[in-house]
This record gives sequence, structure tokens and C-alpha cells, in this order.
Amino acid sequence: MPGKNRLAIAAVALLFIWLVPGYPRADEAKRSFGLQAQSPQFWKLVARDAKLATVATGFGFTEGPVWDSSGFLYVSDETLNKIFRVQMDGQKKEVISLGDPDGNTYDRHHRLIDCASVLRAIIVVTPGGHYTTLTDHFQGMRYNSPNDVIVGPDHALYFTDPTLDLPAGQKQETPYQGVYRLDEQGNVRLLTKELSQPNGLGFSPDGKLFYVDDSEQRNIRVYDFHSDATISNGRIFGQEPGGKDDGVPDGMKLDHAGNIFVTGPKGIWIWDPQGRHLGTIAMPEQPANLAWGDKDYGTLYITATTSVYRLRTKTHGFVPYLMPSQK
Repeated sequence: MPGKNRLAIAAVALLFIWLVPGYPRADEAKRSFGLQAQSPQFWKLVARDAKLATVATGFGFTEGPVWDSSGFLYVSDETLNKIFRVQMDGQKKEVISLGDPDGNTYDRHHRLIDCASVLRAIIVVTPGGHYTTLTDHFQGMRYNSPNDVIVGPDHALYFTDPTLDLPAGQKQETPYQGVYRLDEQGNVRLLTKELSQPNGLGFSPDGKLFYVDDSEQRNIRVYDFHSDATISNGRIFGQEPGGKDDGVPDGMKLDHAGNIFVTGPKGIWIWDPQGRHLGTIAMPEQPANLAWGDKDYGTLYITATTSVYRLRTKTHGFVPYLMPSQK
């Protein structure tokens, strides 16, 4: 690519990060890694001497990490408009060039599922850099900008659809920001439309609770999840307040004990299953998402603005797509 084009892309990426609300600003240079316990339980999950390591850097804005058992990560870059395969030595290789890729997961067939914001769709991305669309509309209306996706206890896909990345100049067709279920036959069901800007989501290890955070309201909701794949009894689980440019609730992951790790203001907030804030992993760059990795799924891989980091923990991750169906 000619040098002028590279400079132009970098300038646009920097402008995007500066102008979009909720995205990190220049004050991130003042941040540093730290472990901020609110409860002694925090130290049962993260060692006091835990060290944050940089896996790779030089991205535009990282999102959607997925660990592959072969020893690499898939990572979305929302400003460079690509999904990369990132090796543990920092090397990164482009998998696909795609407008504003966001959250990712493997499904139970080990296919890479991506929330493609510009396509306004949930897609399957092949290792060879091709994609097929699983769904791009509901009841005749295009989605807003699918943001994050996970596998449920029934092996269906569950995803959020805020307007956070609605492509500029395009019309919002769906008059709400929904949370959806997509089954393996291609059927889509709206689970709820009560959130302002639904973002990260997760299931408890026993499959009985469904968590969704709201980036606009800066809170986390929890619902009862039923055997017929419906939800009920939505209530506020936790709040993550912060300053205007501190970051907002975004990606989340759970461990096998049901503790919830949620990106939020200035780092990763850890909550126990009862809704108690145990502490925060302060990050040098604002994190957007995270994934469990390594052979024992005992390491957090964190996508934070221009970099990917790793942090070894004392707990082990709950990885839904590795679990047998509970339905």
C-alpha cells in the first residue's frame, strides 16, 4: 500500500477514536496496570504479583478476541477494518478485510462467527478469508449494528444489536436496540428490547442466568434463562459508573465459578455471582473485550485499544462453545 494511503488510514483511525463517545482519549497515556481489590475474594481470582504482558500492538482499535487451541487469537480491528490472526510472538496476519468487524466467537462447529457492523449482519468467517451471512434482518428490517455474540446453553447464537456502530448515512430500520437468539436452522427470535445500548453478554456456567450489559446506562442486567430459550425477570445486577472518557461496560466473560469479568471504566471489573464488585484490573489502555485462553483457559487475553494483552489468573474460564448442550 502506498505511503500516503497508510498515513491517511492512520489519520482517520485517530480521528475516529478521538470523536466517538465512549472510545478512549489521549489521557490513556496516564494510565497504568494495577490490581485494585474491593474484597479479599479478589485475590482468590488474581494473584497479588500477577503481571500484565503485551502480546501484540500497533492496531487501530482492537475487539472480539477468540482463542484457538492451536495457540493463536483471532482479533478484530474496528478502525483498520480487518480480522487478524495474532500469534503469541506478536506477529499478526490478516484473515479478512471487512468493514468494522466487532465481537467474535467460535460456534460448536468451530466456525468463527463475527458481528459485522458495516454489513449489519452475523457472519461466518473462514480461515481462508471468505464469509457467509447467517442473518442480516429481523421481520423484514435490517439490524442496527450487531456488536457481540456468544453461544448459549442450547448451542444457539445470542447477539446484541445496538446502534453504536450504525454505518454513517444509513437509516436505522429496527426501532429499538435488541438482544436476539439465532438457532442452527436460521430462525431468529427477539429476546428483549428494553436496553438502551446492549453490548456484552454471557451465560452462567449452569445455564440458568443470562447477563447483558448496557453501554449507555453503564449497568449490567441479569435475566432468568429457561429451558425453552426464553428469558424473564430482568433486573439490575451491577453498575459501572465512571467519567465521560473512562470507558463503558462492553465485553464480558465468566469463569467456572460464575464470577463475571466485565470491561468498564479504566479496566476490567470483576463481580461475584451475587453482584458484589470484587475489584478492578486497571489497564494501561481502555479494554473493549476479553477471552479465556491457553491450554487450561486460565489466562485472560484482553483487547485494549491499540494492543492485545495477556494476564494469567488463579481461576479458569467458562467457554460456552466448548460445553455440551444443556438443552
